[in-house]
Formats: sequence, structure tokens, C-alpha cells
Amino acid sequence: MIHLCVLNGEMTIISRFTLQILILMLHYLTINILQMTNSSYLTTESGGRQNMFPVETLPYIDESVSYEGYPQNAEKVNGRWAMIGFIALLGAYITTGQIIPGIF
Repeated sequence: MIHLCVLNGEMTIISRFTLQILILMLHYLTINILQMTNSSYLTTESGGRQNMFPVETLPYIDESVSYEGYPQNAEKVNGRWAMIGFIALLGAYITTGQIIPGIF
């Protein structure tokens, strides 16, 4: 038996077997969604909103990495990149006569 089906505004011919497979897939997805809406998967937040994904990963600190001296290094590296940018700005102004070549 052949059935006519409308998908995306076009009529398509599908077989009975394909139709049964689609119905089984829809049934399976519906059962899974109903099982997920079980109270063990839902939490109710403030304002009465329900959340299906309430479990979040816990933050942790990686003890194997040492951050001693990090702020001092960060400031030095930032200052060095600023100096390189300033020299590039001067070089562009000297060679082209514009602060940002092509813009002004």
C-alpha cells in the first residue's frame, strides 16, 4: 500500500513500511520524553520554572599548576605588548603620515 505524505509543502509517496518505521520512531521518542519528565529528572526553580538539567559540574582548582608570580608576569607581558604597539603606531605614522593607515 502506498500513502501520500506532505513534507515541506511537497507531496511525497511513502510505503507502508516507511510509515510504520516513522510511527515507531515517534513512539520511541515520545516514551523517552515522558520518562525524562519524571520527577527524578526535574527540579523546580524559583518562580515555578521547571529545569530538566539541574546538575552542574562542580568547580575545582588544579593544584598541579603554580600561579606564584603570575600577576607580575602578566603586567610585564602586557607592558611589553603595549610598547610594541606604540612602536608600530609610530612606524605607521612616520611611513604613511596617517595614524591608522587607510582610515585617518
